[in-house]
Amino acid sequence: MQDAAAAGHGPQPAPHPQTGEFVFITVNGVSVQIHRGHRTVAEIKAAGKVPASDELAQVLGGTLKPLPDDGAVTLKGGEVFVSHPKDSSSS
Repeated sequence: MQDAAAAGHGPQPAPHPQTGEFVFITVNGVSVQIHRGHRTVAEIKAAGKVPASDELAQVLGGTLKPLPDDGAVTLKGGEVFVSHPKDSSSS
């Protein structure tokens, strides 16, 4: 029996990293072209038109990994990010 991804249902990971100087990532459901390689969170926010004051998180294995504003990610293509206003309350 096939799993949902193999059957063509649900998101499918890119089989190989994208080639070339630029890659496509998804920010808040929108495909964005950006230089491949080590990119700061600020660069990803700017490319995705995310307000600097918002929090950016990367979708990894179906879970959200919050990214620090002074952090960075190595982009190979196909990465998915979402943003939301920062929570001002402490947990």
